[in-house]
Amino acid sequence: MARILVVEDTPENWQLLELLITKAGHEAVHATDGARGLAALQEQAFDLVLVDIYMPGMDGYELIRRVRADPALARGRYIAVTALAMEGDRQKILQAGFDDYIAKPIDVEGLFELFRGLPAGETPA
Repeated sequence: MARILVVEDTPENWQLLELLITKAGHEAVHATDGARGLAALQEQAFDLVLVDIYMPGMDGYELIRRVRADPALARGRYIAVTALAMEGDRQKILQAGFDDYIAKPIDVEGLFELFRGLPAGETPA
C-alpha cells in the first residue's frame, strides 16, 4: 500500500481524490494548503504527492520550488492536479518542477495510471 499526500484546498476535490486513492488500495493523507503540505513532507515519507496549483497562502508553484530546493524532499514524485489545461500550461507546470500533471475534472483512468508502480494496492475495478 502506498502513502499518497494530497495537497488540496477544495473539500470536494480532496474527498474525490481520497475516495479514488482508497479504492485503489492506498492510503490518502490530506493537507489543505502548500504550507501544511510542506510540513507533512518534512515529517513523513510519501510514495506520491498530488498538488493543487492554486491554493491560498503557499500555492503549488511555491511548494514545488521549495521541495526541489531541499535535497531530502527533491527525490519524491510530485504531480500537479489542476484545472489548467490550456496550451502551454503543461510545459509551464513541468518547467516549475512537477513530474507530471493531471487535469481537473479528474480523469479517473489517468489517475489510476499514475498509481502504477507504487507499492501494491488493489487493482481498481
